[in-house]
Amino acid sequence: MRSRHFEISVHDRRLAVQAVGTADASREGSAPAILFLHEGLGSISQWRDFPEILCSRAESVGFVYDRLGHGRSAPLPAPRTVRYLHDEALDVLPAVLDALALDRSVLVGHSDGGTIALLFAAEYPDRVRGVITEAAHVFVEEETLRGIREAIDLYRTTDLRERMTRHHGDKVDAVFSGWADTWLSAEFRHWNVESFLPRVSCPLLVIQGADDRYGTPAQVDAIVRQAAGPAEALLLPGCGHIPHQQARDRVLPAMARFIGSLAGT
Repeated sequence: MRSRHFEISVHDRRLAVQAVGTADASREGSAPAILFLHEGLGSISQWRDFPEILCSRAESVGFVYDRLGHGRSAPLPAPRTVRYLHDEALDVLPAVLDALALDRSVLVGHSDGGTIALLFAAEYPDRVRGVITEAAHVFVEEETLRGIREAIDLYRTTDLRERMTRHHGDKVDAVFSGWADTWLSAEFRHWNVESFLPRVSCPLLVIQGADDRYGTPAQVDAIVRQAAGPAEALLLPGCGHIPHQQARDRVLPAMARFIGSLAGT
């Protein structure tokens, strides 16, 4: 599997990108290109080898990028606001797709990345062929806030900060506080993007671990029930917040099948 790293400029800010796969996505009837959107504390490196393996299974090309402030991308120029997911989906992601010359790709989004993918699909239906979400949120649950408070304790008392530093370097504290402080803020308590779901018309595969400490199956139910297009739910017993690592044997074939069903559409 061929992999290469490069950078793109989006709104005059540098973003790190990894490209994987060797399939010819321009060939008629071929599988669509895949763009991977990481979680709120994530980065390219935290996907590990999953993008390469999925692209191999799906016979597709894929791209993974570090959002601004994460991984090897440039630091955030200003603190996050409660609209950071909207900003990423409606302003940044279209520019990323333009820079990568991607048209009607499949979005695979984990946690925050899944929410970003749904918002994008609602606003730009002609630019996406399908969406796969893992542990996406469309409203705030007490379970989510409890999980974040537990993560703060782990960040302060265990080696979590050290492990995250391997991926984010000297941006690690800004990554963690930007995520935790935003979600726990009073302004974010009533955050809700369910109003976007009736405009999501592309096919969806909505994945969540039954033991996810950051959310309940109510998130999956809300997405599948309210999306305008065909939506398939995959709830994984014995799995937490990272299905593509914790339940890979079930997630990989489901994703590959879903992406294959979109070939030529």
